[in-house]
Amino acid sequence: MAGRNGRTVHDLRRENRAALLQQLYFDGPLSRYELGPATGLSSGSVSNVVAELASEGLVEEAGSVESDGGRPRTLLRIAPDSGLLIGVDVGENLVRVELFDLVLTELARVERRLAVRDRYDVDLVVRHIRDGVADVLAAADADPGHLLGVGVGVPGIVAWDPERGAVVHGQTIGWRAVELERLLREGSQLPQAVPYFIDNGAKTLGQAEMWFGAGRGAGSAVVVLFGSGVGACVVAEDGAEGRAVEWGHLTVRVRGRRCRCGALGCLEAYAGAQALVERWREAGGAPSGHGGEEAALTELLETAYGDGLPGASELDRALALSVLEETAEYLGAGLSDLINLFQPERILIGGWAGLRLGPRFLESVRRHIGTYALDYPVGRVGVELGRLGPDAVTVGAATLPLAGFFARGGRRAEPAPPQELAGWRRALVARRGVRGRVPATGGQGVGQ
Repeated sequence: MAGRNGRTVHDLRRENRAALLQQLYFDGPLSRYELGPATGLSSGSVSNVVAELASEGLVEEAGSVESDGGRPRTLLRIAPDSGLLIGVDVGENLVRVELFDLVLTELARVERRLAVRDRYDVDLVVRHIRDGVADVLAAADADPGHLLGVGVGVPGIVAWDPERGAVVHGQTIGWRAVELERLLREGSQLPQAVPYFIDNGAKTLGQAEMWFGAGRGAGSAVVVLFGSGVGACVVAEDGAEGRAVEWGHLTVRVRGRRCRCGALGCLEAYAGAQALVERWREAGGAPSGHGGEEAALTELLETAYGDGLPGASELDRALALSVLEETAEYLGAGLSDLINLFQPERILIGGWAGLRLGPRFLESVRRHIGTYALDYPVGRVGVELGRLGPDAVTVGAATLPLAGFFARGGRRAEPAPPQELAGWRRALVARRGVRGRVPATGGQGVGQ
């Protein structure tokens, strides 16, 4: 029965379960006594929900603590082995697949390197993901039926289609409406009930840093993914879900360098690692060409900061420093736009290139931000590096099925029942004599 606000008893029970699970997940172990004030639930509701979750194996005892004059209070925590999560990072240089227990302890991982010529070959990437999922499950001797879902972080814009599932529009990598979810399901050995959650890699990085890293406690933040290209995740208010923005394709120079997306003057054409190495070469630098962008970026840093690169002269060093300083200014200007637009509490820089460059030139980036941003918002923002390292996108991808698990109150995903067409759609199908070929409406989320 639904109340006046449309919420049923089932909805309330799910919300209570979700509130208690999340409180234990992020702040546990906690006692029943502590869970009441923390979640806003009555002591009776806490007892009922805890008993229900414990009977399902989701919550377990974790010792006890002394109380003020009474009996010791039993501590509760999330049971780590009550579910499995998989996170996948489709990066510029590799596909990384990791298997986690419910509290994100890594159980197994595999990495598949991508040669430059194969970087974004759709069939190869799909095969790496499917094989990687099978390999980590086998390595941990894990039952696929215990999976709560597979999260995948990808470059590009991810849209959800009611018939095709998650579709990736990756203009910079040549992915034009790639039906990634359908491709992953074809030939997969996973049970059909295991959902896929596919989203932009900057979004997964942002969620990981906000949940577990440098963003914890912040009401709002912008998390930057700085790799071969650049992207960002914007978290506009406390507790809100972040959203990926194509920050790398903000125009920073009219009629400027051509970006790999095809447009002129994008930030990514100046500040992404690929563009940074290209600009160094064009200015007279001499990367060896061995090992791809990561090796070239290391050579650039060693040349600029005198870390012992053989044969580097003072002229070489000055040239490398000049390219890095110009890059810091572009990044500072681009970040100032995000600060002026969203007025975040924190700016966090992650991604393999951001973490490698950050310790060297973060202060220079901060200085340029101060030059370009408005005084009031820039005076309230902190700019720092992410804390989760190069695995942050993979961890964040695993949080996508975890967030769905929380939203369902700790219930496993069930296949969506077939939806009855609206009356006007049925009439249209009947008139045209076409089965189901009617325009799809939007409003759905990404994944399952």
